[in-house]
Amino acid sequence: MTTLNFKHLRYFWMVARTGSIAKAAEQLHLTPQSISGQLSEFADTLGVELFRRVGRRLELTDTGQRMLHHAEEIFRSGDELLEVVRDQAGAANATFRVGVSDSVSKAIACELVAPALSLPSPTRLICREGRMEALLADLAVHKLDLIIADRAMPSHLHVRGYSHLLGESQLQVLAAPALAASLRGAFPDCLNHAPLLLPGEDFAVRPKLMQWLQEHVAHPHVVGEFDDSAMIKAFGQSGAGLFFVPAAIAGRVCQQYGVAVVGSIPTLRERVYAITTERRISHPITQAISQAAQRTLSV
Repeated sequence: MTTLNFKHLRYFWMVARTGSIAKAAEQLHLTPQSISGQLSEFADTLGVELFRRVGRRLELTDTGQRMLHHAEEIFRSGDELLEVVRDQAGAANATFRVGVSDSVSKAIACELVAPALSLPSPTRLICREGRMEALLADLAVHKLDLIIADRAMPSHLHVRGYSHLLGESQLQVLAAPALAASLRGAFPDCLNHAPLLLPGEDFAVRPKLMQWLQEHVAHPHVVGEFDDSAMIKAFGQSGAGLFFVPAAIAGRVCQQYGVAVVGSIPTLRERVYAITTERRISHPITQAISQAAQRTLSV
């Protein structure tokens, strides 16, 4: 014998515990004849006697007693292993991984994702920030469950994913109080020669914003471009220039950074998407994010 037949060992273990082939067969949902045949084969393979019959009852031999002790240890370890696997699977199921594109306002991302922490089922939320390409690569290998981005998934990438439009919000122009007070004229003429802070090329709204500036601002004065939305706000707070944010969070930005709204651009709207591997939104957390978007991105 080179290997141990664990199916035979379990049959032996059950007969030893119940003291009867009939009772063991009932527990295992097998016929007594099947159990008896398997036990005989097990004993022949081992080359030892495991039971002796005393009346109608089976008793363990000395070898059978030692075998039972080891069988108890083996199946107890097996049960502990199953518990570990079940606990890890439960923990994995209770973890939701969200990727947030650099170009999405962190305030918007927080508004959308926060409801996930209030669902009836406890959830461990993991958020990762990065560039769109890197996030999509993680989504493709299931390191992320969802991506929040300001654009739909590019069609040229060979990644299985689906884009769900969560909502959109018009842009507003904000400035530090001193800079806002120095502007002259009505909006948008007041932007002429004023220092402007623009989003970088990774922002989906940038091309339309550049076109709007060409059409409505005769002398734009761009003093900085930023790939991160938080950096734009920080420089805007310092008075380095006027900057653009979605109206959905303009009030919060004004309160947090001590800036003021200079004007609104209804024709420019920033969109927010959820990118998932699901064709339809079905995960409870994704549904909660979608519902939060309907409340937040409605300006």
